[in-house]
Formats: sequence, structure tokens, C-alpha cells
Amino acid sequence: MTVSLTKPEISVVIPIYNEQAGLAALFARLYPALDKLGASYEIVFVNDGSRDNSVSILAEQFRQRPDVTRVVLFNGNYGQHMAILAGFEASRGEIMVTLDADLQNPPEEIGNLVAKMREGYDYVGSIRRKRQDSAWRTYASKAMNRLRERITNIKITDQGNMLRAYGRNIVDLMNQCAEVNTFVPALAYRFARNPTEIVVEHEERSAGESKYSLYSLIRLNFDLVTGFSLIPLQFYSMMGMLMSLLSALLVVVLVARRLFLGAEAEGVFTLFAITFFFMGIILFGIGLLGEYVGRIFQQVRARPRYVVQTILQQRDDNGQPLPPPGVEKRTVGRAS
Repeated sequence: MTVSLTKPEISVVIPIYNEQAGLAALFARLYPALDKLGASYEIVFVNDGSRDNSVSILAEQFRQRPDVTRVVLFNGNYGQHMAILAGFEASRGEIMVTLDADLQNPPEEIGNLVAKMREGYDYVGSIRRKRQDSAWRTYASKAMNRLRERITNIKITDQGNMLRAYGRNIVDLMNQCAEVNTFVPALAYRFARNPTEIVVEHEERSAGESKYSLYSLIRLNFDLVTGFSLIPLQFYSMMGMLMSLLSALLVVVLVARRLFLGAEAEGVFTLFAITFFFMGIILFGIGLLGEYVGRIFQQVRARPRYVVQTILQQRDDNGQPLPPPGVEKRTVGRAS
């Protein structure tokens, strides 16, 4: 087995979307936090089609620290999870850490995740000690966590927290997937052999506002549920059988009542209410089926999940990325 010393130990992947107001604060805390770890690292920023000055700020930061900074630029907006997957494909580290740019997860916590990974885990999730989000988002997130765990059997305590660490083996498997819609932490959990979670601090946003609207959160949870479980479809199949049975019993009751007691007009509005209730369930079920069909439609088109416009990275005379400072560019052998 050979180990290439040109690869950093840690890669930090950060999706960027209209974060110009908070990037300076992010740089001021992120680089010192990683320097203190005493390990080779790289930071991969993925610009997800920002419409502000985020690109120019990232380019300037690359010029200041080209030894450990790489910038992936999309040609448009493809979503947070596609940005993370693009960062995974561009990264070279053995331990991959994802971090949001809003500083709600302190960069200083990266060391705790790395230390846990070094204990032999291949996936380390994080749980926010005290969430600084609004009350409705906190309660809604907890409710969705419980529902998602029951449906998908994926045990992620805090699914909305993107501060997570992944082993190289997990990332390589995710890079082989071609899913158009996915949820990175859940996908990694499926592949992990030895996952765990730790508690981390949580802070208020340093600047800007959340990029997730209520609609975006609903869409994200639809993608999570429909992308990792068939239980919703199976549930509606069983509900359809139960409704058919109850409808048959109701017909028998109404026929018997008409034969022995005569016609009765007072029950018309009750029947209307029952009918409208069943129609609502049927329409919701059709919509759910449409979610699965829509995912199939997007997948079979086989369009690129994202388009990388360019990558800012340091290269040597042969056009290859340079190794981090202090790391020799050579390969050593190790007995298997």
C-alpha cells in the first residue's frame, strides 16, 4: 500500500452563497483555528452562484493564502449539498470536514471533530449544544428529525447542523454516486461503518441572513424522506387498502339502513365531509407519488449535477496542484 505525502490530512469544505458580509470574519477565525491543529490542511470554498461580491473576496483570499486555499466556482446556483459534493470531488484530504460560512458553527470546533475521527470513527456528526435559531425553526427541526428517523431509520440527532467530519472512504463512495437530489449527512450515514456524534457549540449568525426559507426547508425534507425511504409510498398503499375496506363496510351499512329503515336525507352532509376527507388524502398521495416520479425524471435525464466554471488552486510546473507547505512531494511504501 502506498501513501502519498502530497495529500493534506484535513480538507475543510465550505459552500458559499451570497456571504460577502461574513467572509472576513470567517477567514479571521478559520485559518488560525486550523493552524493551531499542527496538521497539514486545505480549505476548499465552493461558490454556489453568488450574486454579490463573494467571488472577488474568495479570489483575494486565494492570493493571500494560495498554499492552503482552493476555490471552486460554479456557473450558477445548484444548492448547498451539490456544492458540498463538488468540494468533496476537488478535495484531497484524508479527513473531510464540512462547515457553513455563517459562523454559527465555530471553526474552533473542527479540532474536536478531527480528534474524534482519529479515534477510529469514519463519520462524526455534531449536535448543537444550545441552538441560536428562532423558536419555530428549533421546534420544527426537532419534529422533522423524529419523523425522518422513523421513516428512514437514519439516526442523525441534529440533521440541520452541517459541521461534520467524514473519512476518505466515505467521501470516495459518495463521489461515486450520481444522485441529482440528495442529503449529504444521510448519504454518508448509509455508507459509514463506525459513525458517532459529538456536542458542539452554536452561535448566532455573524452577518447576513439564512439562505433557507420555509419552502426550502420543506423541499429539503421532501428530498431527504423520498431519497432514502419507500415507506411513504408503502404507507399510502396500506392506507388505500384500509380505506377500501372501510368504504365497503360503509356501503353495506347504508344499504342495510335503506332496506330496513328507509332513505334518510340527514346523512348527506356527513357523506360529503367523508368524501372530501378521502379526496384530500388521495390528492396528497398523488402529490407524494409525484415526488418520486419527479426524482426519477430528473435522474434519467442524466444532466450534470453542477457545472464548475473554474478552480483557483496553486500548481507546479507540470500543472499539478502543489502540496501543502512542509510536506515533501514523494511517495513512501508501507507493508500491508
